[in-house]
Amino acid sequence: MTSPYRAIFVAPGTKSFSAAGLIGRMPLSMLGIGIVTMISQVTGRYGLAGALAATLALSGAAIGPQISRLVDRYGQRRVLRPASAVTVCSVAALLAGVEAGAPDWVYFACVVAAGCTPSMGAMVRARWSAIHRGSAELLHTAYSFESVVDEIVFILGPILSIGLCTVWFAEAGPLLAAAFLGVGVFWLTAQRATEPAPHPRDHLSDRSVLREPGLLVLAGVFVGTGALFGAVDVITVAFADERGHKALASVVLATYALGSCLAGLVFGLVTPRRSATGRFLLGIALMAVSMIPPLLVGNLVFLAVALFVSGLTIAPTMVTAMGLIEQLVPRAKLTEGITWTSTGMAVGVAAGAAAAGRVIDAHGASTAFAVPASAAVLAAAVAFLGYRRLRPAPEREGSHSDERAAVGHIDREHDDRHDGQASREGVA
Repeated sequence: MTSPYRAIFVAPGTKSFSAAGLIGRMPLSMLGIGIVTMISQVTGRYGLAGALAATLALSGAAIGPQISRLVDRYGQRRVLRPASAVTVCSVAALLAGVEAGAPDWVYFACVVAAGCTPSMGAMVRARWSAIHRGSAELLHTAYSFESVVDEIVFILGPILSIGLCTVWFAEAGPLLAAAFLGVGVFWLTAQRATEPAPHPRDHLSDRSVLREPGLLVLAGVFVGTGALFGAVDVITVAFADERGHKALASVVLATYALGSCLAGLVFGLVTPRRSATGRFLLGIALMAVSMIPPLLVGNLVFLAVALFVSGLTIAPTMVTAMGLIEQLVPRAKLTEGITWTSTGMAVGVAAGAAAAGRVIDAHGASTAFAVPASAAVLAAAVAFLGYRRLRPAPEREGSHSDERAAVGHIDREHDDRHDGQASREGVA
């Protein structure tokens, strides 16, 4: 491991909570695509499969920020365990319904409840922010590393989920996703020493973090990028199925994530030069341009190459976005702020998956690649129209101009976290 990445793991407990976050994030790439594969395999209806994936994403979009708000207020351990238990039970009910041939409304009810899945990426990034808040370079590297972890999840997840559903039994992918969630959440929440201190209700508690103008812009951009990702997932499965190689869809999707993973690794080694806003706009623009080649491909090999190139634009853009969120929202609401961008992405995934499913049923998979291309253009338009709002929250501006004051603030927060941790352990 090169030195920038080694440096972020010097703090005790960082390796353990990052590993737990990796396991707990597996459902992010496994559950939705597993449901699509399972339903399409059992019923042959891509429209229903896409609608269920969209419903799952919309449910997560509605419930996820509320879970993260509770986490900011009461702490990760007290909130994540019951929330993940609801998701695990809901997935179990969905699989039982599929096995029994239940009516469609049962499937939709189960995926709505499964939207209680907590945003594990937000939980892990909140821990990194608490540990490396005093060093912008270390925090940049930590966010880059977590972006790489995201891509590892998206490399392994579809392979496991689609592969198990097609080779073993139709429900295997979602079943393993639920198991990963339970294990990951339990392991993460068992690590109390690195858990960020909760922020009890204060005069800002009732104010939605969405009132920060820059966060609204980022959430809107993530709607477009989410639609891109959701559509690509569904279309790739259908594209491979039309050519008689449905199981290879996981390999093609893995190349998409691999491109992003490699870009994220390199990006974490680079010290950013231009402003975060400038880097973000450039990344969004390149992401939009990269969705042109998939419109032109005719076989799985060329699709894999096109998606690999497109994947190179993802991680640097997402890392920069996480850095912007850290600047845009108050520290007491960081987990909620990160989750709102995930919510925007979830809404986009829902819209993209549903739209792609309909176009596939009506016109075929090749034509459906117009959906992610249009979504990428939408994301770029929102970013360029709203870039002036991407400015730090008021409490951050002083820290940018006076680093010594920031260090003193960090020290005081460290003491507060230590005292809060001791109090919680005493209550326990």
